[in-house]
Amino acid sequence: MSLHDDAVGVLRTYDGQDELRGVYLEHLAARPDGMWKSCEAGHVTASALVIDPERGRVLLTLHKKLGMWLQMGGHCEPGDESLGAAALREATEESGIPGLALLPGGPVQLDRHAIPAPCNWHLDVQYAALAPVGAVEEISEESLDLRWFAYDEVAAVADGSVVRLLERTRAVLPARVRG
Repeated sequence: MSLHDDAVGVLRTYDGQDELRGVYLEHLAARPDGMWKSCEAGHVTASALVIDPERGRVLLTLHKKLGMWLQMGGHCEPGDESLGAAALREATEESGIPGLALLPGGPVQLDRHAIPAPCNWHLDVQYAALAPVGAVEEISEESLDLRWFAYDEVAAVADGSVVRLLERTRAVLPARVRG
């Protein structure tokens, strides 16, 4: 199965945000290259909020190009077998934390945001990744900084999309972790 096919399958089964989910599916139906950075009409990206629920905190990266505190994430790559694998790869690379595990149940949220030319949009599929006990972060080339923030600190440092991702993650966390 191609990454494009996986994304379509993930989005078809994603429960919620019906209008936005429809935009993503229309994009992929119209653009066989819609997964890749080279698609100037916009492209699907994958991200993950690294969360440590036992300590009530999340790890955010100070994005090098944007100068904003964000969840880990980025562009899909040809070697990615699935959207979830892309999100986990990005989270692992950017956090430096081995042993991250995606929160079961698929994506937590979708977020479409404008980006500078030549592309127009990131159609981000957002997951949550559970940090292992004793996780120690290590800054990557893509970040200016990495920092753990208590849940109640996130709104003061991050934009609304990150706050919504944290809220949605916290809302689904107990049910998904219990299984």
